[in-house]
Amino acid sequence: MALEKFVATTLELLQEEREAEIEENRLWQENVSPKDLQNKGVCLLKLQIGSQSTGLYGRTVLVLEPRKHLGFSSLPSNSFGPGDIAGLYDTAGCTAASQITTGIVTRVSQTSVSVAFDELKDGFSFDTDAQYNLLKLANDVTYKRMKQALNALNGYNNGPAANLINVLFAMHVPVEFLNLNLDDSQKEAVSFALSQRELAVIHGPPGTGKTTTVVEIILQAVKQGQKVLCCAPSNVAVDNLVERLARCKAKVLRLGHPARLLESIQKHSLDAILAQSDNAGIIADIRKDIDKAFTGMKKGHAKGERGNLKRELGELRKELKTREATAISQILKSADVVLSTNTGACVDGPLKFLPAEHFDWVVIDECAQALESSCWIALLRARKCILAGDYKQLPPTIKSQKAASKGLSLSLMERLIQMYGDSVVRMLTVQYRMNGAIMEWASKEMYQGKLTAHSSVEGHLLKDLPGVASTEETSVPLLLIDTAGCGLSEMEVADEQSKGNQGEVDIVELHIKALTEAGLKAKDIAVIAPYNLQVDLLRQKLSARHPELEIKSVDGFQGREKEAVVLSLVRSNRRGEVGFLAEDRRINVAVTRARRHVAVVCDTQTVQNHPFLKSLVSHMTEFGEVRTAFEYIQDIAPQNYTRDHKDGKAAPAATSTSKQKARDQPAAKVKHGQKKRGSSGQESGAGSEKQTKSCTSKQEENRSRYAEIREQVENFIKDSSRHQLQFPPSFNSHDRLLVHQVAEELGLVHESKGEGNSRCITVSRPVASKPTEKPEQEEEKEEEKQAQAQEKETVHQLPLDLKSLHLERMKREQQKREEHAKQKKAVNNVPPVQGQTTKKAKGEISRPNEDKQRGRPLCWKWEEGQIHGPQ
Repeated sequence: MALEKFVATTLELLQEEREAEIEENRLWQENVSPKDLQNKGVCLLKLQIGSQSTGLYGRTVLVLEPRKHLGFSSLPSNSFGPGDIAGLYDTAGCTAASQITTGIVTRVSQTSVSVAFDELKDGFSFDTDAQYNLLKLANDVTYKRMKQALNALNGYNNGPAANLINVLFAMHVPVEFLNLNLDDSQKEAVSFALSQRELAVIHGPPGTGKTTTVVEIILQAVKQGQKVLCCAPSNVAVDNLVERLARCKAKVLRLGHPARLLESIQKHSLDAILAQSDNAGIIADIRKDIDKAFTGMKKGHAKGERGNLKRELGELRKELKTREATAISQILKSADVVLSTNTGACVDGPLKFLPAEHFDWVVIDECAQALESSCWIALLRARKCILAGDYKQLPPTIKSQKAASKGLSLSLMERLIQMYGDSVVRMLTVQYRMNGAIMEWASKEMYQGKLTAHSSVEGHLLKDLPGVASTEETSVPLLLIDTAGCGLSEMEVADEQSKGNQGEVDIVELHIKALTEAGLKAKDIAVIAPYNLQVDLLRQKLSARHPELEIKSVDGFQGREKEAVVLSLVRSNRRGEVGFLAEDRRINVAVTRARRHVAVVCDTQTVQNHPFLKSLVSHMTEFGEVRTAFEYIQDIAPQNYTRDHKDGKAAPAATSTSKQKARDQPAAKVKHGQKKRGSSGQESGAGSEKQTKSCTSKQEENRSRYAEIREQVENFIKDSSRHQLQFPPSFNSHDRLLVHQVAEELGLVHESKGEGNSRCITVSRPVASKPTEKPEQEEEKEEEKQAQAQEKETVHQLPLDLKSLHLERMKREQQKREEHAKQKKAVNNVPPVQGQTTKKAKGEISRPNEDKQRGRPLCWKWEEGQIHGPQ
C-alpha cells in the first residue's frame, strides 16, 4: 500500500466517522429537551460553582454542584467520567447560542463534577451565584490528533522513524532475525523482537502470556540502554503494563490525567512525580499567586488596578508554564520507559518537551484493537516498533459501518501480517489458562492447531478448586445445553439490533444455581450474551441473588478470564438466522475467557446454519457433555412450550413437582394461555399469542421432520436389496435424535460412524438371533419388541413429544436394570454396593444415587453419535 494513498484514504474515512458522531450529537441537541437529556445521563441542569482553582498548565478548574438552597445534595444519575469533553451553558438551554465554553471532566463524585477549562475569553469571569448547564459533547481531540499524525506521516522524510516507515509500507524487506534455535515460544518471541532492526509482531492468542512477553522485551531493551515509548489503545491495558514493569524495578513514567489511572499506579504518573520534584514548591507558590489574582479581579477593584492584576495574572501564567515545562522535560528524560495511551502520545501533550529522536523503540500492546491511524501518533517517534496483540479477537470499535467496510476496521497488525506473513511475526503457542478440551476448538478453528495447553492447566476442572464439590456440572469442561425442538424461541422484538430469549435465561439461572450450590463462587463465573437485551434479561434474573456475578456482552470480557463461562447464544428461529453471532471473533473471545468450564446454551438447529458455530457445536458434542433443554423443563415455565392432548384438549398445567417424579412419568402439559407455577410458587404468564403460534409451528415442524425421516427408513426396509441406510453429516443433534428414535421403534440397528464434521448416522437391519441364545436374552428381546410396539403406537396416536418418549424410555431401561440386578444378585449372592460410581468410557458419567438425591432427571449423553440413557 502506497503511503500517500493510505493517508488520503484514511483521512476520508476518519472524516466520515467523525461526521457520524457529530450528527448523532446534533440530533440529540436539536430534538431532545434538556430535561430528557438529563434523564439520559448526558446533561446536568442548574448547577452552581462550588469552588474554583488553577490546575496543570494554568487551566481553570471549576467544581460544579447542585443547588444547595433547594435541598439538593447529590447529582442525578449520569454518564459523565474523567476525560469526557463537556460544554458549559447558561440556563437558557443547551444550544450553540447559549454555550459559554468547553472543558474536560477531571473528576466526578455523587455530589459534584470537576471540569478543567483552558483560557477563557477576555473579560469573562464565572459568577458563583449563577446557574449553569453541563452537556457531554462529542470528543474531537482524538480525531484531530490522528489527522495531525497522518499529515505528518505523509510529509515525513528524515527522522528516527524513516526506516520504520519504509518497512511498514513495504518500501524494503526487513532484516532476518538472528536466533532460530530457541524452542520455547516466549523466549523465541523475545529473541526475535531484539534481533529485528525495525519491526517485530508478537501474536498472542488467549492465555499465552502476551503481556509477560511484552514486559520481557521492554526490560531487555532497557538493559541495552534503549529509551522506550510504550502505548496501548486503552487506559486499562497501559496501567497493566505499568504495574508489571514497576514490580520489575524499571524506571517508568505514566502520562495521562491521574483521574483516569488506577489508584495503585498513580504514584508513577507525571502529576505525582512532578509534585515531588525540586521545582514543586516554586510551582505551587505560582499557582497560589494566580488564585489570589483571580480573587482580586472578582472583588471589583478600580479599572487601573484591575488592569494591573490582569497583567500580573498573564506574567504568572507564563512563568508557571516555563517552570512546568522545565520540570516535565527533566522527568521525561530521566525515565527509561514512558507509557501512555495511543492518543496520549500526541505532539501537543507532554512529549512536546522531548526532542523528536529521543525514543529508540515504540511498543504498542493490544495493537489489534486500535485504529491504525491512532498507532501512527506514537510510531512517528520510533526507529523500531514492536506490535503485540491478537487479531483473531475483537477488532477496533467503529460506529460507521460504511467506514468499517471500506477498511477503517483493518488494524495495523493484521495488515502487516497479510503483507509480510511469518517473516515479521512470532506466535506464542503455549497457553496457561484453558482446560485442553476448551482450548482445542479455538486452536483448530482460529490458530492453525498450533496451541498446546501447559501441563498445569491441561486437565484442570471446577471440582479441583478448593471448596468446590464434585458434581456433574463441575466435572466436565464442556457442556452443551441444546434447546432445539423445545419451543424456546427468541423473543419477537421491534428493535432489530437486539434480541432476547427468556427460555435460555431460565436455563442459565438453573446452571448458575447448580455451580454455586456445588461451591463455586459467583465472582468466578462469567455470563456472556451477544445481545444487550439478553444481558439485561439475565441481570434482572440473576443479579439480585448473585451480586458478584458478572453478566456482560463479549466486549466487556476482552482480555479477561474466569473459572467458568456460561454463554447464551439467544438465536432460535425457523429461518436459521444467526445475525450478530456470525462474527467469528466474538465467539472466539467468549469461549476462550474460560479456564475450567464452558457451558453453551443454544438452539443447535438454528446456530449450525453458520459454519463457525457448527464447528463449536460439533466439538462440544464430540468432547463434552450434551443435554437437551427438556431436562430443565420441569424447573422453568417457558411461555412458548406446549403439548396438545390426543383428544384435542390441552392437559392441565404442570406444577412444581420434583424431578424424581418427572423421571417416573411423562411431563405434564401446559394449557394454551394458562399460567404455570415455578419452584417458588409464584405464577408467571403463559405468554402472548405470538409465542403460542411459535410453539404450534415448532410442533408442526417436529412432526413434519419426524414423518420425513420415518418415511426414508420405511422405504429402506421395503427395499430388500439394501442392507444399510446412511444419513448425511449435516444432520444436527435434533435430527439425529429423531433417527435414533425411529430406528428403535422399527427394531433396526443404529450407530454413528466417522469423526468430527464427517460423522454420520447409519441404520441397518438387525442380525438374526442365534438359536443358542440364553433365555434371559430372549426375554430381553421380547420386552424390547413390546416397548417398541408401545412406542410406535404412542407416536401414531399423539403429536410428537420427544420429552415424553425420552422419559418413558428411561423408565423402561431403569426397570430392566433393576430386574437384571436382582437376577444377578440371586445367582452370585453378592449384594450390590449402594451409591458406587462405575467407571465408564470417555464422555459417560454414572452417578445414580447423586442424581436421585438431587431430584433431577438422569443426564443423557452423546457418545460416538449414539444416545445413552441414565446408567
